[in-house]
Amino acid sequence: MSIIGLTGGIGSGKSTVARQFGALGVHWVDADDVAREVVEPGMPALTAIADHFGQDILTDDGALDRARLRQIVFEQPEQRVWLESLLHPVIREELIRQLHPTDYTLPYVLLVSPLLLETDQNKLVEQVLVVDVPVDVQIARTMARDTNSREQVERIIAAQMPREQRISKASAVIDNNQPKENVAAEVRALHERFMVDFG
Repeated sequence: MSIIGLTGGIGSGKSTVARQFGALGVHWVDADDVAREVVEPGMPALTAIADHFGQDILTDDGALDRARLRQIVFEQPEQRVWLESLLHPVIREELIRQLHPTDYTLPYVLLVSPLLLETDQNKLVEQVLVVDVPVDVQIARTMARDTNSREQVERIIAAQMPREQRISKASAVIDNNQPKENVAAEVRALHERFMVDFG
């Protein structure tokens, strides 16, 4: 079975596009969801994070305080390196498990990941599909969705691969700054192409 990587900058609409592929019967796994799953209460990775950063990194009900952790790792790059070295192997192992569903008949699956090209997750995929919008659209959508400050959104974008570089690595690009029906038509056309390419 072939794995296609679907990526794009924050606020580009990766999940929206993935759901459109899902509506066509395509199995997809979101690396962000997996990243959340591996740090749920009771998971070894969460214990390691609490041991390293202290119990203040947990909420009152024992869950990871994501906003606090995000603030720490963006202000202290060495802590981000530590966190990534802990989580990336764990996330990768779980991704591989979820990308091989049983009783699935289509010839390809999607790995949806914002950091596909920045991490070794790109080694898991045969082709890269980029969901693209202009940077000002990324900022506006992310501020509206996450109630983050403009400065914080700009820092997140700066930590990701530049837009032009991401597009240069793509096998295909979906313009997600157009009417939904146009995006859906692009998704259907790509699905048909992938069914032929990998079928």
